[in-house]
Amino acid sequence: MRPHSSGIPARFPSVSHLLALLRRHLGRAVAVTYLAAAVLPGPGLWLRHPHATGIAELPLRTPQLLLALVLFGAGLQVPLRELRLLLRRPAALLAGLALHILVPLLIVPGVALALRLSPDHDGGSGMIAAMILVVAMPVAAGATVWTAKGDGDQPTAVGLVLASTLVSPLTVPLTLAVLCPLLQGDYAGRLAVAARSAGDAFALTSVVLPCAAGILCRLVLPPRARDRLIGVAVPAALPGSLLLTYVNASGVLGPFLRHPRPVLLLAALGVAATVCGLSFTLGRVASRVLRLDARAGASVTLACGMNNSSASAVLITTTLPDRPHILLPVLAYGLLQKVAAGRVVRIGQETNPATNPAPAPAQ
Repeated sequence: MRPHSSGIPARFPSVSHLLALLRRHLGRAVAVTYLAAAVLPGPGLWLRHPHATGIAELPLRTPQLLLALVLFGAGLQVPLRELRLLLRRPAALLAGLALHILVPLLIVPGVALALRLSPDHDGGSGMIAAMILVVAMPVAAGATVWTAKGDGDQPTAVGLVLASTLVSPLTVPLTLAVLCPLLQGDYAGRLAVAARSAGDAFALTSVVLPCAAGILCRLVLPPRARDRLIGVAVPAALPGSLLLTYVNASGVLGPFLRHPRPVLLLAALGVAATVCGLSFTLGRVASRVLRLDARAGASVTLACGMNNSSASAVLITTTLPDRPHILLPVLAYGLLQKVAAGRVVRIGQETNPATNPAPAPAQ
């Protein structure tokens, strides 16, 4: 084996090899990240707090910075030529976007009604607030990789990620405002503040602009400069995603282990599993009712169930910093949506055994 151009001996693995290994064992990497957040939350807690930069008195907020890095890398990787295919058949894109917006409005009220019967003094409002913040987010960029893995309609998946991201400054605060009356106690007021924050700044600056910047760089940069930027930003996005997961999880897992609340954990898992399972199920049923072909149906199903849980965790960190326990159902949803996406992929592979599996992303 030849030595690398940097002069590092060949016996040292290259960055690309390490990243490929990380993608191949991403599930274990996420588990290690959660474990680190549980046993060593200190660095993550420090990163969660804003830090002075000395530049125009602007504070540095690490979660937003990491989220921007991940979304910028996703924008750089958008296959723009494939999007042109959507002009010939926009039905799946429009149906998927409508379902992504409407399905939460059907699911969350039912779950909230069921939780009203629980012995929780606020009727499970913390859990419902967490789920509202999850389902209001745009389609997770990782849905495109799961789509490819299950032999889904890749242009439709990419279009759904971009479309839901571009309209998120309108849809995120609207979804929060519509579902806010389901909450009791001060959660209603806090979520109203989160809705204003999401509409005024968060969705635009933390979600849309980084993704749009990545797409713009892909469009306007000369090929050599574009390839160099992709070679730096895209590899950085994966460890950045894991670091973001660690920062988000450190706010809840460490304190939870010091003061275990098994009932809270079971409730978080139950609520997250219910919302996630119903989202995927309704997406699949709607795809059949609309008579979408199998590939487009798989993409729409993934778009209904896969939300950017990292973005919702960042929004909780910034707008509800004193309620870290509601991150539990968000973290649970982030894991469960990957399990559900894996089932969609397996169904696709059963119908098309020649499908070539691809690694799953962290979201």
